[in-house]
Amino acid sequence: MRNPLAQAVHFTPLHPKFKNVTLIRWGLLALIIAGVPFVVALISRRFSSDGWIWWVVALAILVAVAVWLVWLALRRARVFGYAELADELLIRSGIMFHRVTVVPYGRMQQVNVETGPLLKRYDLASVELVTASAGTDAKIPGVALEEAERLREKLTALGEANMEGL
Repeated sequence: MRNPLAQAVHFTPLHPKFKNVTLIRWGLLALIIAGVPFVVALISRRFSSDGWIWWVVALAILVAVAVWLVWLALRRARVFGYAELADELLIRSGIMFHRVTVVPYGRMQQVNVETGPLLKRYDLASVELVTASAGTDAKIPGVALEEAERLREKLTALGEANMEGL
């Protein structure tokens, strides 16, 4: 995917399995968005002989919105990427509004590696970078566990080495 910001930089995309995680997360949300009102109406017996058509139309609209949200989330995951440069880490995101976050190694205070049941199932993790400035905190959501550990080690070492010069 082409990004107009930082065109000369090669960004590493998220792990391909992260699409599955995104699909499951947003698919469950979509199911809740579309299913809960229908189940509530069914349980409360709000379907009348004439009114059922409105419920079908409302359900169709909710399903369309849910499918659109899932598609948007998958597209957002495909655009996300990161690049390790000599002095900083770049994180690219955004579909319509492109964003490149620059995190200088010397400003990193903490690197967290997180995983939950869904990420663990696909051997993935999230890497969170905590910096001296609250505005430049960043998160890389779907990298392989080995890559996340490598990033944590490298970024922590680079952060400590670059902090000594301050």
